Amino acid sequence: MSRAYVDVGRIGQKRRTLDALVGAARSLVASGVSPTVDDAAQAAGIARSTAYRYFPGQRELLAAAHPETARMSLLPESPPPGAAERLDAVVAEFTRIIVDTEAQQRTMLRLSLEQAGGEVRGLPLRQGRAIAWIAEALAPLQGQMTDQDIHQLALAIRSAIGIESLAWLTDVGGLSREEAIDSMRWTARALLAHALTAGLPTRE
Repeated sequence: MSRAYVDVGRIGQKRRTLDALVGAARSLVASGVSPTVDDAAQAAGIARSTAYRYFPGQRELLAAAHPETARMSLLPESPPPGAAERLDAVVAEFTRIIVDTEAQQRTMLRLSLEQAGGEVRGLPLRQGRAIAWIAEALAPLQGQMTDQDIHQLALAIRSAIGIESLAWLTDVGGLSREEAIDSMRWTARALLAHALTAGLPTRE
């Protein structure tokens, strides 16, 4: 999406158009489809030519439609000083977002795993946005752990708290959404505690 186009000229009207396109895309994703720019334009009642000024292709549209796109941080306004408390706050917010937008999250997960022309289709949402949020929560460990170790720990925690984990815990494990959130928060705390006491897996 061209930010220059949105931020120049009739900004208010352009942002309303942008919001309408993103809202239409999110609704279509929630219904289980992978919307094109044409689909979003039709659903929003916006001309195709106008829609393409905001989103040159489906990839950019889906990236904007993802519920977490606008979040730069998941820490509270006055974050606690300790890594464990900061991590729990981030995981609690992250898992709540996942549950609140579960329909969209499940569709995005399915789309990212589908085969297209013999290759796995990569979507922008699968690019580790949550890793940065978790690493920020673990920032107090700098000096105690290397940046590489913090990143490795963030990867391990992310593997246990996303839509993939929610789907398994609820669909296979039979947990309620609240129980699944509690389980993911517990796992994140356990991974941090283990890393601090026993270290991280060694790389050969």
